[in-house]
Amino acid sequence: MAENFDLIVIGSGPGGYVCAIRAAQLGMKVACVEKRATLGGTCLNIGCIPSKALLQSSENYEELTHGFKDHGINVEGISLDLARMQARKGEVVTANTKGIEFLFKKNKITWLKGEAKFTGPNAIEVAGEAYTAKHIVIATGSDSVPLKGVEVDEKRIVTSTGALELDKVPGHIVVIGGGVIGLELGSVWRRLGAEVTVVEFLDRITPGLDNEISKAFQQILTKQGFKFKLGHKVTGATVNGEQVTLTVEPAKGGDAETITADIVLLSIGRYAYTAGLNLEAAGVATDERGRVKVDAHFTTNVPGVYAIGDVIAGPMLAHKAEEEGVALAETLAGQRGHVNYGAIPSVVYTWPEVAAVGQTEEELKEAGMAYKVGKFPFMANGRARAMGAMDGFVKLLADQETDKLLGAHIVGPDAGALIAECVTAIEFGASAEDVARICHAHPTLSEVVKEAALAVDGRPIHI
Repeated sequence: MAENFDLIVIGSGPGGYVCAIRAAQLGMKVACVEKRATLGGTCLNIGCIPSKALLQSSENYEELTHGFKDHGINVEGISLDLARMQARKGEVVTANTKGIEFLFKKNKITWLKGEAKFTGPNAIEVAGEAYTAKHIVIATGSDSVPLKGVEVDEKRIVTSTGALELDKVPGHIVVIGGGVIGLELGSVWRRLGAEVTVVEFLDRITPGLDNEISKAFQQILTKQGFKFKLGHKVTGATVNGEQVTLTVEPAKGGDAETITADIVLLSIGRYAYTAGLNLEAAGVATDERGRVKVDAHFTTNVPGVYAIGDVIAGPMLAHKAEEEGVALAETLAGQRGHVNYGAIPSVVYTWPEVAAVGQTEEELKEAGMAYKVGKFPFMANGRARAMGAMDGFVKLLADQETDKLLGAHIVGPDAGALIAECVTAIEFGASAEDVARICHAHPTLSEVVKEAALAVDGRPIHI
């Protein structure tokens, strides 16, 4: 007889494991299915966490080789031990995945090891065993989008997975796609000595970000040594021994050219991953992009079956999935779970970082909304100058009449931390003046946010 649970979550990524933990806290009998040997999904195993470990290590290396001398610190005999750097990354990943395993035990969550396959609306099979549940949550995440003519082998032509495992620094790496993942991993290998070329189909990088921020970001990356080939597409890739030859054409037509690289990173986006779930057996509907269709409460067309995270519509962000996981668990427990999609921050973890929340200037124009803009550069901030991190600025957008904060966009040092204040302001419907009147400690980078808020009213102090 099939073992029965109150809730079964398929997938242990940020959305899935958080949903499972919150549901267990609320008194449910919970199981979570995971086919990997470790918990945490893409994010903890081959995504967010290992990439941030390498970003931090490579940032330290670049500071040591290029930044410290400006501080009067002279270091001789610097060398790179990539094997140790990769090993440390593995240690960070292990500590995080073991942490999730501990939390599962603490909250008495059953880990069903293997791949889940629906056998009916409220039934699944895992490793030959049958299970049923009152509620089943699909939280299977996403996978890297393939590109015709570019065959991934995770050795020479890699996705983010392979790019995290390189055992030597490539002489030249070509990144296909000017989005977040490609720029972050491109930053890692550029800092360690690689030449980096980014080929992007659109005429700009980081689509979705405020255009003014994107332009400034590209200028900063170019100053760091990135090369950009915008408005171009890759139509073929041939591996010849230790090199890859790419065929590149203008996106709007024109003569093709070839580019040679040691490593090619394919990073043109991600798609909802539902392979092997046998959704047909449960009758779960998907949209034209393969994402699971849900209503405002994450319910599919099948009663008792839900979906959250990358596998449904919306930004593919770990923290968005977490918020959905908590909201769903609380809703199933009879509480009022809710996610404010207008206050979900996004961050690019390069250096400087880029962070945003709310609407862009382009979105406000398209909506016909009257707005005010306040901007302030890090160059005019005492702490940023002391750090030697003066690139970038804060840009705030507020309603022309009510002064309500509509969007916040930052390119600069620690942008990912600084955006939290703006997320809070937008979540609680604060105005730009509210942010401006809050006392910010001096000297801190957060004063740039305050000055940008003052600038919305045309009265910044330090510029």
